[in-house]
Amino acid sequence: MDMRRSTPCSRCRQRFMAKSVTKGADVECPSCKPNYLPIPAEEQYSSSQQQHYGLRSRMRCFYSQIRGKVHQSTVTPSLNPDPSAFNSMKRSSKRAVLCGITYNNWKQYRLKGTINDVRNMRDLLINNFGYPGNFIRVLTEEEADPRFIPTRKNIEDSLRWLVSDSRQGDSLVFFYSGHGLRQPDFNNDEDDGFDETICPVDFKEAGMIVDNDLNTLIVRPLTPGVTLHAIVDACHSGTILDLPKVYMSEEKKWVNSSPPSGAEKRTNGGLAISICACLDHQAAADTSAFTAGKMNGALTYILAEILKKLPGPTYGDLFDLINETLDNVNQSSCLANTRFLRRLFNSNFSQTPLLSSSAEFDVYKKHLFL
Repeated sequence: MDMRRSTPCSRCRQRFMAKSVTKGADVECPSCKPNYLPIPAEEQYSSSQQQHYGLRSRMRCFYSQIRGKVHQSTVTPSLNPDPSAFNSMKRSSKRAVLCGITYNNWKQYRLKGTINDVRNMRDLLINNFGYPGNFIRVLTEEEADPRFIPTRKNIEDSLRWLVSDSRQGDSLVFFYSGHGLRQPDFNNDEDDGFDETICPVDFKEAGMIVDNDLNTLIVRPLTPGVTLHAIVDACHSGTILDLPKVYMSEEKKWVNSSPPSGAEKRTNGGLAISICACLDHQAAADTSAFTAGKMNGALTYILAEILKKLPGPTYGDLFDLINETLDNVNQSSCLANTRFLRRLFNSNFSQTPLLSSSAEFDVYKKHLFL
């Protein structure tokens, strides 16, 4: 509703104040049309009080109605299908779990671009890669159903749903936009001595989900012919799945990232590929550089735009384009809003997206199809 049209015209104001206004009638203002203002009965006021309080009380009523309509219009529709349908739906060879966390209850941790990231990724999967909307499970704080709030339990349950009953030819996607952290590794699984983590909305109570957990949940169960892509737009996310092979874009070669302890981190014959926003020791950026006034994760926005305009690029070409775009934006000092520990960096620090996999492949021959 255009609020500028809510002010009654002079003729309407005269009618508001006139003592001869019919009690309980509706007044239609010629200049405010089609807004209608109900005029309540006024037996409770004397004639002098009616003159003094009439317009003010009616305008309060009018603006109260406006506020109610505006509030109703801002209710966010669910991005999930009817929850009762999940168990009755037939399986699909394409399934996805999309998780975006804003941390609304923690002012000091709040993020602004994660919901936009989830919507962007959902549109990409449906419109460009043929994922059925009924098989995309979305976890955000905007969801009314408590099963789709991004708590630790709900995230882990959704990841189990993602890989359950996987068969040859299945394509799976796990997308996460939120906070990522590091914590000391006490299992001798990490060369750098730190486990990488993602932070559910209830991480202060339920704890973080560490890379070892994610590997167990969605990497180890993958059987032959099943492909998983994990896209993680978070700080310290580089090796978040603990995959044994890491591709170094500058050197253009794969390096071994197997755990020093010898712990098994491979799939059960399937292929797991992760595309992460930055190296393990880096922070990732939220930015409005691409859409004025609208925050997005830098990796998510660039990745989605490339895949919309250049379907099926090789992994090598994709990462070359991502790095080139980040360099250009970085040089223009547009990455001014970053996620966690922003105060430790200046506005033009860089992030280096990282590709890792359960097995090596030729990045300039293999094409990306989610």
